[in-house]
Amino acid sequence: MNKKGKDWNLFNEDWTFWKSPVGTTLKEAQDSREKFAPVELPHDWLIYDTKNLYEDGFGWYRKVINHRANDGQRKQLYFEGVYMNSTLYVNGEKAGDWKYGYSSFVMDITDLLKEGENELLMLVRHQSPNSRWYSGAGIYRDVWLKECAEQYLPINGTYVHIEKESDDSFRVEIETEVAGSVNENTVCEYELWYQGRIVRKLGQICLGDREKTEAIVKRLACGEEMVRKVSLTTTVTNPKLWSIEEPNCYTLKVVLKCNEQLEFCDLQEITIGFRTMVFDPNEGFFLNDKHIKIQGVCEHHDLGCLGAAFNKEALRRKFTVLRQMGVNGLRTSHNMPAEAFMDLADEMGFVVMTEAFDMWERPKTRFDYARFFIEWAERDVESWVRSDRNHPCLLFWSIGNEIYDTHADAHGEEITKRLLGYVKQSDPKGNAPVTIASNYMPWEGARNCADIVKYAGYNYGEKCYHEQHKEHPDWIIYGSETASVVASRGIYHFPLAQSILSDEDEQCSALGNSSTSWGADCIEQCLMYEEKAPFSLGQFLWTGFDYIGEPTPYHTKNSYFGQIDTAGFPKDSFYVLKAQWTDVNTAPFVHLFPYWDHNPGQLIDLRATSNGESIELFVNGTSMGRQKLIHKDAEKMLADWQVPYVPGSVVAVAYDAQGREIAREEHHSFKDSRKIVISANKQVLRADNKDVCFITIETVDEDG
Repeated sequence: MNKKGKDWNLFNEDWTFWKSPVGTTLKEAQDSREKFAPVELPHDWLIYDTKNLYEDGFGWYRKVINHRANDGQRKQLYFEGVYMNSTLYVNGEKAGDWKYGYSSFVMDITDLLKEGENELLMLVRHQSPNSRWYSGAGIYRDVWLKECAEQYLPINGTYVHIEKESDDSFRVEIETEVAGSVNENTVCEYELWYQGRIVRKLGQICLGDREKTEAIVKRLACGEEMVRKVSLTTTVTNPKLWSIEEPNCYTLKVVLKCNEQLEFCDLQEITIGFRTMVFDPNEGFFLNDKHIKIQGVCEHHDLGCLGAAFNKEALRRKFTVLRQMGVNGLRTSHNMPAEAFMDLADEMGFVVMTEAFDMWERPKTRFDYARFFIEWAERDVESWVRSDRNHPCLLFWSIGNEIYDTHADAHGEEITKRLLGYVKQSDPKGNAPVTIASNYMPWEGARNCADIVKYAGYNYGEKCYHEQHKEHPDWIIYGSETASVVASRGIYHFPLAQSILSDEDEQCSALGNSSTSWGADCIEQCLMYEEKAPFSLGQFLWTGFDYIGEPTPYHTKNSYFGQIDTAGFPKDSFYVLKAQWTDVNTAPFVHLFPYWDHNPGQLIDLRATSNGESIELFVNGTSMGRQKLIHKDAEKMLADWQVPYVPGSVVAVAYDAQGREIAREEHHSFKDSRKIVISANKQVLRADNKDVCFITIETVDEDG
């Protein structure tokens, strides 16, 4: 696990859980131990009742651990995410609170432990509405236990800044915090590894050298700890670069040694990468001197039927499907991501706009984080930045999304400056710039806040790009949120020429004729806007996957905004984006929709897209004509025909610039289902209680 080393043990097993009414006291929970049932973390208690996904309640998590007093070790619990407003009790005594549901925190429980058995009780308070989407509830990310030696390396306490020095070398600046009884015999050693082999020893620092160390106080969720910070600067020559195409990741090993014999004491392993990122207000984004358009999507944190309970393999499947569409950028809307999210992005080659808040002091819902923002924002930003700051995938720190405060009055500018300062406290050398995502850019207040950070994210503001680029030539402009085109996979409301947002079936047409009042008219429009703004870095579409909550325009369970549904199956818009975002020379394809089984004589809109140059349609072997696509500026991404339905088959054939066939797709009329076909996305599962397999169930007719 990235950033964790010696003596960090996964702490997810042997918990029990009880859901109780709002207002249940600690005494009532202690008297109700027989009501607790076994659960394994990560756990989202709301997803088990899909008819009541926003139920108010208190969740109590209980675990009993054994402790040997006077063993010389401090015991720390690291919670990656608890949603939300949580309190930890140890043997009936309060250890500490943590309010935000998306930031990680450390609880040092040493002083509350006794010899023998000890009871941990974590209270999680869920009151709705607290979010504009489905949040889930519970200890929904991993928990870790660290048994700290006399001297140890605090979680997320190493900061790495890498800058290019010359054509073949990078300067690496490292700062490491060391806690405990540090003395002149305490040494930090640094090693650089690649794919399991040591590349070189980078050097060592003795903490006895006071000129090279600094004493600081580090705040924990409960209490504080005194640490000493050491620094090392070195040069690495000719490393393999981290890029979207070749995400070469290195491991920085921080080895802590203690006493006169310099015995091994602690270890951190940190994923780093060697790359350069340049943002130019006129030319856009350059990664390792190569111009890149961000082909991004926004992603909420739920995993469909798994709810908010985090699972790395489920997220890996998500990323794999998104990469097939051509995605190279991810926005963690609108909260800090799980640690493994960033790990996977490092490994798979995505750039990440990591985001902190959906609200500041002004609330969007009654029980949201605005209740705690004034008191807790600094701690949450510190937790967020320390967790994500070393990742090579890191693109932006987004301090807010569609924040009311930014355009309400001048106080929004004060908060913007304050948050900018909080980020710089933990990322002083600027591993990533700070940005805001705003749908209020026509308002002066929002523009004033954007002018503070200079990295201006536009939500549905593409029409402002050119004018505001002229007004603010020093701004870095990009689409932080675009599209909001709605569709239900496999549902088509005819005719294409008629815009149909809602219908009695409570589905949205995937034909390309369902759009919202604030979003794009169609997915192609997003591509066209972006292609015609060369100064823009790119865009993050709303959204990659459907998610639970915000079911515009209906009152159902999940959204319709994604290019992929909650089960992980692509919608037709997926292929329109793929046609513009993938290389025809390496992965030629054509996609034809809708299916071919309608009422005899019914006039059907048939549409096809491809990364090729042209598409020809055949109905029962007869050509309906060939149409040329225009990929430049995304001017024409779809070929369209209207034909009356006749039983049989339709075939779309894609051609390259020389008129050679490069791909074809065929649909047949079908009969009643006669057989169920089951397939799995993997054949072997790891026996680690973490792996997951996705099963696809299909029906086919007698002809298969």
